[in-house]
Amino acid sequence: MNATQEFALLANATSLPWADVPEFSAAELVPATADKLARGGRLCAWFGVPADPVRRDSAAGIRLVAIVAFDTDNTLAAARSTPVTGSYPALTALQPQAHLFEREVWEQHGLTPVGHPWLKPVRRMAGNAPAMGEFFRVNGREVHEVAVGPVHAGVIEPGHFRFQCAGEEVLHLEIALGYQHRGAEHAIQGGPHRASMAQMETVAGDTTIAHATAYASVLEALAGTEPPLRAQWLRAIALELERLANHSGDLGALANDVAFLPTASACGKIRGDFLNLTALLCGSRFGRRLVRPGGCGYDLEAARIEQLRQRLGPALAELENAALWLWDAASVRARFENTGTVTTRQAADIGLVGPAARACGLVRDVRYDHPAGWHRFAQSPIAVWPGGDVLARARVRWLECQRSGQFLQEQLANPPDGETRAPVTAAAPETLAVALVEGWRGEVCHVALTDAGGRFWRYKIVDPSFHNWTGMTLALRGMAISDFPLCNKSFNLSYCGFDL
Repeated sequence: MNATQEFALLANATSLPWADVPEFSAAELVPATADKLARGGRLCAWFGVPADPVRRDSAAGIRLVAIVAFDTDNTLAAARSTPVTGSYPALTALQPQAHLFEREVWEQHGLTPVGHPWLKPVRRMAGNAPAMGEFFRVNGREVHEVAVGPVHAGVIEPGHFRFQCAGEEVLHLEIALGYQHRGAEHAIQGGPHRASMAQMETVAGDTTIAHATAYASVLEALAGTEPPLRAQWLRAIALELERLANHSGDLGALANDVAFLPTASACGKIRGDFLNLTALLCGSRFGRRLVRPGGCGYDLEAARIEQLRQRLGPALAELENAALWLWDAASVRARFENTGTVTTRQAADIGLVGPAARACGLVRDVRYDHPAGWHRFAQSPIAVWPGGDVLARARVRWLECQRSGQFLQEQLANPPDGETRAPVTAAAPETLAVALVEGWRGEVCHVALTDAGGRFWRYKIVDPSFHNWTGMTLALRGMAISDFPLCNKSFNLSYCGFDL
């Protein structure tokens, strides 16, 4: 039997009529999805859709929607359930990577996944109160509890970390996020609105290009159009600059956490250099207003392309020097090695994505597995390191910096000609569209479902942090609690990208 049999198949950044999405009862959809995951699939999204697109409440029941990625086949698979009320058998009991998705569905729609091992709110309880209900507790005379946050000492998003410790050793870490209740998904329903692109650019501000590209790709898929090659090239340039800026900043922050100041101070400046290159591209250091449905809002003339090339080379050389200082320091290696290890099996079970997955030896990258846009024509080699510890996560970042830098130098030397924007017509009615983009943290997933008028009936966003925060909890098990800042920085996950 084919791994994707009975689910509808589609490519990345494409759409299909809602009526063509196969329908199962919830009792059938759960084992069918579990079977796809067991056969090499990966859960990109699992969410609820009100069965009544007009009232958009739970009175008529909720349809469950599953989006599964088959990386080796470069395909996506989609399926839905008949309307569900009350409860359904938990997918998490069969596939642990569904655990947060099912908690979210329960929180948003009141559907109980029967058999879920730890059912509690993801972001809120009792209306808008933070999700600070029952925490897991380890019993024992020598066990004590340490609570960190949600208010932190620095300028940082709110997040609560609850440690169960025996002495200095962490036995268990539980993370509670979602204190701002941003409501980005709810705000875009009924859209696209005039503010929709600005909302997408601020889903996670340090991932502006990736989320904006995913949103634009969804609209283009719904309209049956494709941006010009020149626009696809510009988006790829901006996406790799975003990756370089954040990875170089993270290398400096990791150095700072182990008090290695040469790399820490150098990377702070280098990160700014890459952000300034993005500003040279579109006027915004974070890439805002660059990506637009149908293409890009800005272009690069020959003089600015040459300026980008001239400034990129020295920045990459400075980054290489700063990284070599880091790898040559025995004190750094001693702190990075065997700290915060996540095994390959754990990473696969919980569905890690991005550098966190590749640092566990998983070959998983949307640019290669599900290429769309310019990455269909030009790709960077996938950066993989098998250790699963802080060193591996740092090494993957450095490898990606090198490969993104090489990609940029090659692309800037041979820019394509043409227009930067194509017209985008109204979205097709009653249609499902899916777009995946490899952001610097990992897979960004946007799923849109339109109603009979072509407006957003449901819009689902899965930031890579939604997959990867669980990896943080596993990384701390058996570690000293003093290793928490270093492990946290080695993942560098988004609080606001989780709070949608």
